[in-house]
Amino acid sequence: MAKLKQLESFVSVAARGSLTAAALAEGVAPAIMGRRLDALEERLGVKLLVRTTRRITLTHEGSAFLEDCQRLLRELANAEASVSAGGVKASGHLRITAPAGFGRRHVAPLVARFHAHHADVTITLDLSDRVVDLGGEGFDCAVRVGDLPDSSLVSVRLADNRRLCVATPQYLLNRGTPQHPGELARFDCLSLSSEASQTRGWAFRVGGELVHLKPGGPLDCSDGQVLHDWCLAGYGIAWRSTWEVASEITAGRLVAVLEDFAAPANGIYAVFPQRKHLPLRVRLWIDFLKHHYSQAEFWRSPPG
Repeated sequence: MAKLKQLESFVSVAARGSLTAAALAEGVAPAIMGRRLDALEERLGVKLLVRTTRRITLTHEGSAFLEDCQRLLRELANAEASVSAGGVKASGHLRITAPAGFGRRHVAPLVARFHAHHADVTITLDLSDRVVDLGGEGFDCAVRVGDLPDSSLVSVRLADNRRLCVATPQYLLNRGTPQHPGELARFDCLSLSSEASQTRGWAFRVGGELVHLKPGGPLDCSDGQVLHDWCLAGYGIAWRSTWEVASEITAGRLVAVLEDFAAPANGIYAVFPQRKHLPLRVRLWIDFLKHHYSQAEFWRSPPG
């Protein structure tokens, strides 16, 4: 680093013809610039600049060395640009993990599109509902839904995710529409089994407070996709994420109920081990997700 600073200072002083001007441009004292030049000349064993109180001029050796320094600094800048966000091309292998259900619907299609834009990037997509150890298992990025536990990982919020009670229009026509969460006991509620998640039940905001209910029904399952399919088949009311049901609501196949009591949204996140020195392929992938997930139309469209 000291050698690079010496070269940069030499080029700056030579270009400006003044220690004071070069120091001002860098925001340091002129004496610091002078010490860098002295150290450079001592290391090289040659005089590069003739300094007087009025002016600074290059020696013959200094003029030749200046051209080499300018070329080297340009090449260094180009090398840094090639691996920065403004680089021309991303390459290498990208390892991504996501929850199975969400990943099938809203990550896998984007992986294919991302590869179409960045053909030199090879991609592995792991779909699993377990919480993957990113660093320990060598993953570059995880897409996660819901509240994140405290950890050393870095996260970027990509979109909001709400939970809604939904049912088919025909079911509501036959059974009526609940007007308050407390009325759900009179309806067929399709719930995740106790061995799955949602152990606290369905969340609602009632009277300004967050409350959890465990509505019962004749059917429950440990698999969210099965509950989604049962709901579409008209077997009852389900409490599902907007990422799962937004397109069916837009198409009129499902109707949201109790929206005035919906709990606050949680998030959809990109999670990665560190923020500094992220490979270009990882940064571009996160930006790609943010671009698509920020568009309301993305969630209203059929998966894929």
